[in-house]
Amino acid sequence: MNLVDKRVLVIGGTSGIGLAVAAGAAERGARVTVASSSPDKVMAARKLLPDSVDARELDVTDEAAVIAFGAAIGTLDHLVYTAGDGLLVKWVAEATVGEAREFFDIRFWGAYTAVKHLAPRLSAGGSIVLTSGGVAQRPAPGLAVAASATSAVEGLTRALAVELAPVRVNVVRPGMLRTPLWTRSGLTSSDDQEFFERAGEGLPVGRIGTAEEAAAAYLFLLENGFATGTTVSVDGGQLLV
Repeated sequence: MNLVDKRVLVIGGTSGIGLAVAAGAAERGARVTVASSSPDKVMAARKLLPDSVDARELDVTDEAAVIAFGAAIGTLDHLVYTAGDGLLVKWVAEATVGEAREFFDIRFWGAYTAVKHLAPRLSAGGSIVLTSGGVAQRPAPGLAVAASATSAVEGLTRALAVELAPVRVNVVRPGMLRTPLWTRSGLTSSDDQEFFERAGEGLPVGRIGTAEEAAAAYLFLLENGFATGTTVSVDGGQLLV
């Protein structure tokens, strides 16, 4: 399978991994649409991505907006979901229930809503790729909410692979990457560089990854017609150490 002339929607495709997936799909000849709830990110993506890429606003926490968005874009071949804010790092005793629900709203319920209303628009040979995270398998103190949400996405993926067949459904489990999601400031700085270097030293590969390296896993799953119900880790060997 290849992506030439395939219609690919990347929700969360205006920055980080999603932006890299969108760029890679466009390079492979796909007709790409990216979506984000941030008008500023949508405008920035239009400058960073090829002119052929369509960039639109979409709030995945608004079910009516997702339904209207689907009606506006029509049929699809592939749906990629990478939307999500930074990890909520708080002990359960400190995090409010509202904060936990807000984290789930985008990471889990946003993905659920997108699949519910956009999957019927996918071609029979199409696919969905969702996003979890390394904390699903290797949580740490303060990451209970993030571990719960990412684990839920992986369970959802396996169930959807059966329920939506022959549409393929897979999930990528990224580790620590050099993206705005992982930086404290949103932009790399000298402090961020030191943080990344220390984190990378503890991995078997000796460094953290890039958005493009993670995006390669999504693109593989889009193009591989025999992969479904699969979780692909791209974490530099984090689960081994």
